[in-house]
Amino acid sequence: MKTVRDYIRTIPDFPHEGILFRDVTTLFADPRGLRLAVDQLLHPYAGAPIDKVVGLEARGFILGGAIAHQLGKGFVPIRKKGKLPGPTIGESYTLEYGEASVEIHNDAIQPGEKILLVDDLLATGGTAEAGIKLIERLGGEILGCAFIIDLPDLGGRDKLVEMGMNIHSLCTFEGL
Repeated sequence: MKTVRDYIRTIPDFPHEGILFRDVTTLFADPRGLRLAVDQLLHPYAGAPIDKVVGLEARGFILGGAIAHQLGKGFVPIRKKGKLPGPTIGESYTLEYGEASVEIHNDAIQPGEKILLVDDLLATGGTAEAGIKLIERLGGEILGCAFIIDLPDLGGRDKLVEMGMNIHSLCTFEGL
């Protein structure tokens, strides 16, 4: 029986030399793989008092939408700066070379709502940290952060645990 990890292909030297890119598009393209990933990501949260699922751009939209549907909950996107049409709040974070910003609609989450944050990959944790800060600024309470892949050598898990987050990941890959 295949595991989620078996559906993920590794592409060497992308986007830079020395990087082993973990490509989840092969997982998403296979109906069994996608179902397996969604089921395993939401399993720890089945029955939890979740109000909304928040997905980080862009692959978090695919997963978050599917998980929200399965749980019968609403879905909220966190997008790159300038992509949402209504009033937003934003949060900047550091990249390997520079800075980026993400935004959420300022009315997407109501104070006290219970949130599940979802993305495909946890690396340095910068995007997830920015998403967490946005959710908390709107008064949301994050019940968990769910990822397909954790790259523990890059420190993202430790960063989010230090923020008090509960992390659920389906598989890990060592190295970059």
